[in-house]
Parts: sequence; C-alpha cells; structure tokens
Amino acid sequence: MPYTTLDPDKIIKTAGLLESRVEERFPKASLVGVATELKSIATDAKARAEKLAQPIQWLRLATFASVFFGIMVFFFVGRFLTFDRMETGAFDFVQGVEATINAIVLVGLGFITIAKSEERIKRRKVLDGLHGLRSVIHIIDMHQLTKDPVSLRTGFTPTVSSPERKLKPNELLRYLDYCSEMLSLTGKISALYAQAVPDMEVVNAVNDIEALGGNLSRKVWQKIMLIESEKPTRSTKRTPARKVKAKIKT
Repeated sequence: MPYTTLDPDKIIKTAGLLESRVEERFPKASLVGVATELKSIATDAKARAEKLAQPIQWLRLATFASVFFGIMVFFFVGRFLTFDRMETGAFDFVQGVEATINAIVLVGLGFITIAKSEERIKRRKVLDGLHGLRSVIHIIDMHQLTKDPVSLRTGFTPTVSSPERKLKPNELLRYLDYCSEMLSLTGKISALYAQAVPDMEVVNAVNDIEALGGNLSRKVWQKIMLIESEKPTRSTKRTPARKVKAKIKT
C-alpha cells in the first residue's frame, strides 16, 4: 500500500535533492552543512526504523522460557505434593494452594516484565533518535534567525553589532524557503519512528517534533510574506482618455 505508509527511500531522496539545491544556490553558506546532516539523519532513521520494526529475538526467547518454567512449576506442584494422608491432608492442601498462587503470581509478573521490556527498549532507542532530530530543528531555526526582512526596507540603518546581511530579496526568499522545507522534512523523518513502533509514548514524542517544526516553519513563512509585501508592485499601463473616447465612438 504505497499511499498508506511512508517510504523512507523517497524521504532520503527528497533530502538529497534539497541538499543539492541549497549547495547549488548557496555554495558557501553553512546551511549546506545542515542539509547534509539532515540527509544523514534520514538515512540513519531508515536503518533504525527497519531494525525497530523487527522483534527482539532474545527477549521473545526469554518470554517463552518463562512460560515454560511456569508450566514446569505447576507440574512440580501437582506431581510431588501429596494429599493422601488423612492426618495432614488439610495442611498439605493449604501448602499446595499457597505454592500454586505464588507460582502464578511470580510467573505472571515475570511474563509481564519481559513482555514490556521490548517496548521499553524500543522506546528508548526511538527517543534517542528523536533527540538528535530535535537538535537539528533548533539549528535550522538559528540559521534563519538573523534573516530579518526589516533590513530590506528603505531607510534601514544597521548598528555596529548588526549581523552582516548580503542576501538580496530574491535570495533571501529562497534561503527562508529552504529552511521551511528542512523543518517540514524533519517531521516526515520523525514519523518513520512512529510507523515502526506504534507505541503511544512514541507517537506523542513524534507529535511534539512535528509541532515544534511546524511552529518554527510558521515563523519562517511570516518573514517570507513580509518580504513579498515589500516588493514594489508593477505599474499597470493606462489607456489614454482620448483613445477610450475614440473606442466608444467607434
């Protein structure tokens, strides 16, 4: 079902194309390094997601071993405890019931612990991957932080501590658009983890990543809209009044 699941190869391809576009337009900008790192993270996320989607075999074996051990305990209780002595029958019966209950509780707790261990291990690996992705989002935000469209206005006077701004309006638009695409791409990379590990805590962590990237992307688009609004509008050619009157007469 190609339209119900994310294809990690296409995400990696998109990240590679974005890296090439940034490098071709801004070859000396440090944003190229961020795009390269984002592509590397996408490749690493694919490998991690594929591995996390597979069951942890040694934990599954431990689970089966605990079930087998529990069955053997029940067999031992029923096989070796005797209840045929009249004088101690009640005592043996109570001992048997107590041993059975203890065995059921211990085996049940062991089974639940081992079964949940796989979820905890996978969840920890997902959170480690998302931590690096969250850092990249903040790095992207740092790159667009000084790209202020106010500096393009007529009469703007920079101070001594103002950052150096060399980008022209069209170049600044492309730079901010690349930042917005990177932020959007981080959400798709994080979704690979939720697709591989359908755990509620993982889904919530992925939603936080997407929300963070979406909020910062909105900031970028606000700057893009300000730049667009500062562009001079093209003057429309008006038809002289004499020609209009002539057309009316004809």
